[in-house]
Amino acid sequence: MGKVTGFLEIDRQVMKYQPASDRIRHFREFTIPMSDAEVQKQAARCMDCGIPYCHGPTGCPVHNQIPDWNDLVYGGHWEEAIRNLHSTNNFPEFTGRVCPAPCEEACTLNLEDAPVAIKTVEQAIADKAYEMGFIVPQPATVKTGRKVAIIGSGPAGMAAGQQLARAGHEVHVFERETKPGGLLRYGIPDFKMEKNFIDRRVEQMRGEGVTFHCGVNVGVDRPMDEMLAGYDAVLYCGGSETPRDAGIPGVDLAGVHDAMPYLVQQNRRSGRENIESTGWPSLPIFAGGKHVLVVGGGDTASDCVGTAFRQGAVKVTQLDIRPQPPEKEDKLAVWPFWATKMRTSSSQAEGAVREFRVATLEFVGDEDGVLTGVKCCQVDERRKPVAGTEFIVKADLAFIAIGFRGPFTDGVLKDLDTRLAVRTDSRGSSNVVANENDYKTSVERLWAAGDVRRGQSLVVWAIREGRQAARAIDEALMGVTTLPR
Repeated sequence: MGKVTGFLEIDRQVMKYQPASDRIRHFREFTIPMSDAEVQKQAARCMDCGIPYCHGPTGCPVHNQIPDWNDLVYGGHWEEAIRNLHSTNNFPEFTGRVCPAPCEEACTLNLEDAPVAIKTVEQAIADKAYEMGFIVPQPATVKTGRKVAIIGSGPAGMAAGQQLARAGHEVHVFERETKPGGLLRYGIPDFKMEKNFIDRRVEQMRGEGVTFHCGVNVGVDRPMDEMLAGYDAVLYCGGSETPRDAGIPGVDLAGVHDAMPYLVQQNRRSGRENIESTGWPSLPIFAGGKHVLVVGGGDTASDCVGTAFRQGAVKVTQLDIRPQPPEKEDKLAVWPFWATKMRTSSSQAEGAVREFRVATLEFVGDEDGVLTGVKCCQVDERRKPVAGTEFIVKADLAFIAIGFRGPFTDGVLKDLDTRLAVRTDSRGSSNVVANENDYKTSVERLWAAGDVRRGQSLVVWAIREGRQAARAIDEALMGVTTLPR
């Protein structure tokens, strides 16, 4: 814990943002870091709550030892704090920026709507560790002679690769895109996390012996049978990238797009890369001077909103079929679990018009097949259209951001065909079958972790699965393992 009476004496504070009028003019991060002294005061608020729900199972998926490193930060022991944080989380600078912080929802002080600023402290520990030179390569002192291939360099693949390299294995990471990072680099906008943080970790991993092979689409450029024959183990961390089918008439109109190609293109522009990319349309998509409509109410939809504003959109409207949630949840009914309540992201706060309990009926276009508007209507509590409530929202550009239904099917899945067991749920999502104990698939020598196994989820869940899969692979190859679960 931090200071014994800290939670009574110190108010909750988190990092502030640049004004919206300033931050929409660039794609850089816009949070204003707190001083070390301010961070230490926030860490001091961590209380001796008896059962720290913040670090699991309802709080942190990787089971960060949050009370421990809060106490270390309060005492000024930054090096020991990052060592503790790294024991459960390979990349706290990622999660400190993009995690929605279920740990704060589970904090005992959240019963009073003033949880410890856990996410702020986590990011500060990681940033301070880089500043002080505490984060350096940690190569294995003894090599095992075993070779492991990892397909996908997103958070699951990176976490697994680092763990396996430190266990002494020869690790090769294969990435379809031109640079490592997967979703972290190409799906999350730069204004939420700049990509130099990924580059620093990649350099650290290279120093630990990890080899990255970019521009290789496994299953297309390189057959899976060749991968399985050439390595002692193969871990599939391909992510969940196939957009969910909206089933809305007019999706073929010019100006209607799935969300991810739009975000990928802008991230490639920000990284000074060619916007063409494997698996995504290469037609330029840009919101400057346009009326933009976003279908969906999740993080991907919010990222589209923020990106559109930065590109110079005239107006951005966001449609959510769900009812507007209450401003405040019933604590005694939901705590310490994630609560459904009204949340406004930084992107939405930049001027988005949000419509709740609205269904998208049809994309409307002109005689040339170009989008001009979106026909909508109100829905009842069962999400059924209410007759007579139809209206049209002007739109020159529309993005569908209603989730993903599984990995791309033209790579690993197609190459392995019926040999790789895939589970399809009631919503049409198809994920690779592998349990949470050993992460093994139906194919010999092939493991799976991350979104490709559990479906679309959080970065912190991907890190957890990558770490756990690495332990399972190490144990399978060596008979024993010292890697943490």
